[in-house]
Amino acid sequence: MERGELPAFARLRRMGFYSRLATTCPAQTPVAWSSFATGTNPGGHGVFDFVSRDPATYLPDFALTRFEKPKNMFSPPRVRNQRRGVPFWCVLNAADVPAVVLRCPCTFPPDEMGGRMLSGVGVPDLRGSQGTGTFYTQQQDALAVENEQLVILPPSGDSFGSHLIGPRNTRAHPPADARAEIRIELDRAAARMRIHTGGVPAVVELSRGEWSPWVHVKFKISALQSVSGQVRLFLRALSPHLEFYVSPANFDPAAPLFPVSAPADYARELAAEIGAFSTLGMAEDHTALNNGRIDEAAYLAQCSLVLAERERMMDLELARFREGLFFIVFDTPDRVQHMFWRFRDIAHPFHNPGATRELSRQIEEHYRHYDGVVARVAEQADADTLLVVLSDHGFGTFRRAVHLNTWLWQQGLLALKAGQKPGDSLEDSFAHVDWSKTHAYALGLSGIYLNKKGRERDGIVGVNGDAERVRRAIVSGLSGLADPAASCVAINSVARAEQIYSGACAAEAPDLLVNYAPGYRVSWQTALGGMPGEIFEDNLRRWSGDHIIDPLAVPGILLMNRAAPSGGHAADIRDLAPSILAHFGVAPHAAMEGKSLLA
Repeated sequence: MERGELPAFARLRRMGFYSRLATTCPAQTPVAWSSFATGTNPGGHGVFDFVSRDPATYLPDFALTRFEKPKNMFSPPRVRNQRRGVPFWCVLNAADVPAVVLRCPCTFPPDEMGGRMLSGVGVPDLRGSQGTGTFYTQQQDALAVENEQLVILPPSGDSFGSHLIGPRNTRAHPPADARAEIRIELDRAAARMRIHTGGVPAVVELSRGEWSPWVHVKFKISALQSVSGQVRLFLRALSPHLEFYVSPANFDPAAPLFPVSAPADYARELAAEIGAFSTLGMAEDHTALNNGRIDEAAYLAQCSLVLAERERMMDLELARFREGLFFIVFDTPDRVQHMFWRFRDIAHPFHNPGATRELSRQIEEHYRHYDGVVARVAEQADADTLLVVLSDHGFGTFRRAVHLNTWLWQQGLLALKAGQKPGDSLEDSFAHVDWSKTHAYALGLSGIYLNKKGRERDGIVGVNGDAERVRRAIVSGLSGLADPAASCVAINSVARAEQIYSGACAAEAPDLLVNYAPGYRVSWQTALGGMPGEIFEDNLRRWSGDHIIDPLAVPGILLMNRAAPSGGHAADIRDLAPSILAHFGVAPHAAMEGKSLLA
């Protein structure tokens, strides 16, 4: 905006209100958007992280949804949204104010509401993961990398069969992957691949570096049952051997395995109007780029496909919008910043000085595109319309990772069996931890848990002075923790849960929250219970930007086409719910903590 490159954003600031927007602790997408929706701190809605843990097993679990066993063998499992609290669109619904809510995180399964909702971050793929793609190769000694499936193709020939991998069929004996058969034909002279999909479209032809349209297929579970899904294919190479990538199997919006919309048939109606679209919560395939299975150009092309789908949704709904609430999330800026920050940070350990200027400007160019989106929307906002543009948090570089469990081991607060030491040979999920001697452990992207007696399965920390001693040791030891190799502070502070959380769900929070300094973040290994040999490690992944640091360092932004509020109240993400309700003259829910920002 200061350089004059975002005229629509700047016009909105001039005509109304602009502010930094205080985010949640931690500054994570599902945590912040849940506070946006409910107007409460995380203790009120129960979402504290992407990752939670089961105190009975110490195993990590996905924190946003919970799958429950079916009542009988012919019923699918049930899924429950872990976000509690009352979102403001349900308050509007009770006041007969219509609402359309598209792709807000933590809305899977969708809320029961009188309007229309399409679920966002939290929707899994057909395998129940948050995005597991498949890499196909003729290289016979290829190995699968992180969070992917691998299919080895015949080493030679121009025509052969293979399969797409669908959901895990737990009713088979033994359990196995459900498959959809395909046939591959290579036209090497024309440098093209033809795939007979067995679905719709029946045949897909691709040149190198090209994404397919959505391919709708059915994965057979039994003689009487199949599951509908959709995938995109990307042709990576035809020589020296064939390599292609298949996206995670998304729910088919026309026939999803679990409801992804409210009403349940809204997703089908939307697809009939605008064409097929991603249903996966994190639709941009960052894992494939992180693993090197696709390159930056392919990733940007896929991001453009997702963005085009989202704009078609927006344009369709705005064209028929007359009154009430319209809300849509564009989360592709988050994904682009995660994956492209290293091109603009010359101090990043994975910075590529030979990268083109085009790559180093991708984040800015992405925002330039959204300026056009804001301009289109602003044209439709009349004098009675409140227009709000916000982000749930800011962003920064991620240069160095911190292995918290390794630090806890060094302090004598976490013990390993049989004299073992942290190192690469220790897998995730705490398989080698001696819980009878462990006082604390880190799991997830922000938190540390005490191994509490009566709460954890093998807890040893009492709820009296013993717990306080452990907390003090961690808070004092980690606050201001220096990284000797970089000669700077890696962790600003450590917050106690009771200092920042209140509400019906506060007891579910991690006991301590780590506020990292800019440039640092928890390691991927720590998130799942791992502990490499050293405390600090360079981040050599393409995932090079992040926001899970001290929330004070990564505020979001807020723009409104209304005058600045009086009284100097600093904007907080919890203020949006009561502000929107106030615009409609609807009283906030009793649990909402925020204040209306409207003058």
